[in-house]
Amino acid sequence: MTTKPDKKRPDCNSCVHYYITHDASFRYGCRAFAFKSQRLPILDVVEASGEQCHYFLQKR
Repeated sequence: MTTKPDKKRPDCNSCVHYYITHDASFRYGCRAFAFKSQRLPILDVVEASGEQCHYFLQKR
């Protein structure tokens, strides 16, 4: 039996584009996509496109 590799979604907390906003209604932001969200940006990206984030860049 073969297993497929685990495709984990990128972790926004580990991405250079992720930031916490000062807007209480939209606490999480993504500089790469230039938007703020009420939840982690990756969730909105996957919901809108059906694909994982292509701009994920690991923090140093």
